[in-house]
Amino acid sequence: MNRLTRYILAAIFGGLTVVLLCAAYTSESLKKKKTACSGIEVCVLDSSINGFVGKERIIGCIAGKYGNPVGRPLSGLDIAAIEKTTDSLSAVRKSEVYVTKDGILHVSLTQRTPVLRFQKDSIGLYADAEGVLFPLQPGYTAHVPIIDGNIPLNVGKDFQGRPVTGRERQWTRQIIGLVSYMRDGGIWLKNIVQIHVDEKGDLILIPDEGREKFIFGQPDSIEEKFRKMELYYMSIVPDKGKDFYSTVNLKYDGRIICRK
Repeated sequence: MNRLTRYILAAIFGGLTVVLLCAAYTSESLKKKKTACSGIEVCVLDSSINGFVGKERIIGCIAGKYGNPVGRPLSGLDIAAIEKTTDSLSAVRKSEVYVTKDGILHVSLTQRTPVLRFQKDSIGLYADAEGVLFPLQPGYTAHVPIIDGNIPLNVGKDFQGRPVTGRERQWTRQIIGLVSYMRDGGIWLKNIVQIHVDEKGDLILIPDEGREKFIFGQPDSIEEKFRKMELYYMSIVPDKGKDFYSTVNLKYDGRIICRK
């Protein structure tokens, strides 16, 4: 077989390949146009951890903002728009939307995991480990530490996102660090039942037992302040007895100030 013949055969083979691929693509496109969405499957990947969103809420959100996709041709579904709709739910961290050949619209998502809750008068907000705030959710309450009182955050009850000012973001990060330290310490998160922000902006830690209120001050020097709290329980309480003091001030460097 000479070189010219080989070139001609190669060109014919290449042309046939292109034609077949185009035919297959056209057939698949026509099939997709004829195939209607037959249903919606929602998978909440971390449903065992949080219960903020479920199948009904996701489907209702899609129907309310985008329209009911069931019965519509798959080719007419705007997957990006639907994914943007599910991502707009404040408790959703990230969602992924896709369709399969059987006509099912799949929504797979993870939720935000709160580490604490801020309660300022009637305004309640969760905060996750990344410092993102999101509103309380209907039908489910996360069991996390509650910080109440004069919360220095200028936000409303429907706020979603990171605090606006740098000062607010820093304070939020420090509070998250405080709660993380208490959780990692093993005993503090279990024994401290309330964290209150007073009118001066000081944190007041109230333990489960005893009448003492610990004046923690700002959420800084966390390890040192808890070390002083531990010293109080190990050295001062055995000497003076339980409930001898009503307030224990930890916010000054190198000092524990106790008052009856």
